[in-house]
Amino acid sequence: MKKAISTDKAPAAIGPYSQAIEVNGLVYTSGVIPVNPETGEIPEGVEAQATQVFVNLVNLLQASGTSMENVVKTTVFIKDMNDFAKINEVYAKYFTGVYPARSCVEVARLPKDVLLEVESIATK
Repeated sequence: MKKAISTDKAPAAIGPYSQAIEVNGLVYTSGVIPVNPETGEIPEGVEAQATQVFVNLVNLLQASGTSMENVVKTTVFIKDMNDFAKINEVYAKYFTGVYPARSCVEVARLPKDVLLEVESIATK
């Protein structure tokens, strides 16, 4: 049985999908972008956008009943691979202990023309 997860502390879905889905003790998040859910604004610069993405992801995981400590896999989509090091610096601040498995790919374009998007899988 799958359960849709929704919170106003992360950007709302901008299409026909759920912010996250829980099934069999796992939480699968949709891609999280750097939109401030309170203002709808996107911060300037890759570090600020990365920070907003992870704040949104923390909030989404908390609404799902889990946390960043339980993330086992992430996929990071970035607009420019030259931003990889800057994104890694922010990424490392949000994970402790054993880092999750991760894929990182450069993409041509992301929703709202943001610089990165992150999806995750976490245990409950």
